[in-house]
Amino acid sequence: MTAESGVLAGLLADLPGPDRSARDQVAARAATVLRPAGAFARLDAVAAWLAGWQGTATPRVERPHVVVFAADHGVATDGVSAYPAEVTAAMADAIRSGVATIAVLARQASATLELVDVGVGNPTGNVRVTDAMSRDEFDAAVTAGAAAVERADADLLVVGEIGIGNTTAAAAVAAAVLGGEAADWVGPGTGVVGAALTRKCDVVQAALDRVGTVQPLEALRLLGGRELAAMAGAVAAARRRRLPVVLDGFIATAAVAPLAVARPGSLDHCLAGHCSAEPGHQRALETLGLDPLMRLDLRLGEGSGALVAVPIIRIAAAAVTDVATFEEWGLQG
Repeated sequence: MTAESGVLAGLLADLPGPDRSARDQVAARAATVLRPAGAFARLDAVAAWLAGWQGTATPRVERPHVVVFAADHGVATDGVSAYPAEVTAAMADAIRSGVATIAVLARQASATLELVDVGVGNPTGNVRVTDAMSRDEFDAAVTAGAAAVERADADLLVVGEIGIGNTTAAAAVAAAVLGGEAADWVGPGTGVVGAALTRKCDVVQAALDRVGTVQPLEALRLLGGRELAAMAGAVAAARRRRLPVVLDGFIATAAVAPLAVARPGSLDHCLAGHCSAEPGHQRALETLGLDPLMRLDLRLGEGSGALVAVPIIRIAAAAVTDVATFEEWGLQG
């Protein structure tokens, strides 16, 4: 295959790595603080991960930021969702008004929140029969995602989405990039069951048959959505800033899977906040080698599950940096 091109491919070039010294210092301190060895092993690893990407031996979560991308999908006309396409615009208004779940959670987590409209009222092509986006449309969505990160004043980033029909797009992208058939990836999404779920699976399989074998970033353009492309751009831009990212559910994970396949290691600055109830999410996490921090069977999207994980990450850092070591407390470890 030839090398992929475009804005997203450019963002994946020359990616920086973590500050290994900061990461190792925090890992070493975690091994000596006032608790039995290994008692907080998973949280200590989170603290070291955060230190590496923040570039400091005293990592903190003081400025968490959530960016939610909103867009409509042409495939929604195929009856793949339990809700009509108009719900996307209504949910965007609810977020702006501060009454949506993600807005309430952001206040509780002391996080700032931005909603970025990348295609509400301007649906992508119906992926069952045509490409989701032209190359220019795809590049524009990726650029919007990157720009949202570039203007964010943050030390930890959560990316989320709203868009009726986007679990269908996510299932198609995941199958094209990670392998398998539609049935391996399609789930209930907003709550479709029975014949509607069968229809959704048939739509995704038709989309996969239509595009055939494609390169990972191209799969995102052909089968995804503008909000998925924007999330991919945001996560790639965050890596260029060494800004750590908490991934949300199935849609967010499917959106960034092409990055991991196109450029192995490109998600090293990402932590899986949770594993959702959507069946494809567990499969995607396992395929990408991501171990979720929580398992609460959430399936909302919006970045909500990732945001619920933010206080845990904040606590993980403090539990290393603020807890005394045995030596500091005059004891033998």
